[in-house]
Formats: sequence, C-alpha cells, structure tokens
Amino acid sequence: MSEAKPYYERHVFFCCNQRSDGRASCEDHGAAELRDYCKKQVKQLGLAAAGQVRVNMAGCLDRCEQGPVAVVYPEGVWYRYQNKADVDEIVEKHLRGGEPVARLRI
Repeated sequence: MSEAKPYYERHVFFCCNQRSDGRASCEDHGAAELRDYCKKQVKQLGLAAAGQVRVNMAGCLDRCEQGPVAVVYPEGVWYRYQNKADVDEIVEKHLRGGEPVARLRI
C-alpha cells in the first residue's frame, strides 16, 4: 500500500490563544495580526494552493510561555517569532525554500 501524499506540503499553525487567568498568552504579543501577515505573504508569493502551504490560526498549543509560537508540519518545527521580519524569514527560508530557520526554533 502506498503512502498518501499530504494535501498540503506544509501546514503552519499560529497559536493565537488569549488566556483570561493572567498567564502568558501568544495573543499578548499580537499573534493573530502576525498570522494574518504570514497568510498574506504566502498568498502574494503564490504558495497558498492545494499541495502547497496552508496558514491557520490555532487555539492554545501549550507553549504560550515561549510565545508567540507557531509550528510547521509535517516537519514539526516549532518557532518563536517576534515581528514581521521574523515571519518573512520563516516564509522565505522554510515555507518557500524548505530550510528551517535555526535562530527562531524552539
């Protein structure tokens, strides 16, 4: 039996959780805005299609204390990013070029 090819080459989940109990949350650092920015960049580069890249918002990924965080599958590479420049680097190097960004990995 052959292994099925994934629907997306890479699937990115941005934690956009906002906790109400005072604990650190990814949304404390503008995670939703940066997820929207990443999605826009992926679309502008022509990477947002079946068989390519999908960018999604996620609830709590249970790493908010390191946040904001995102994870790229199928590689399972976790990132801590801080700004649009970090997102640009993830998009260009990992999502487009296939090479994880070592300096942002957690």
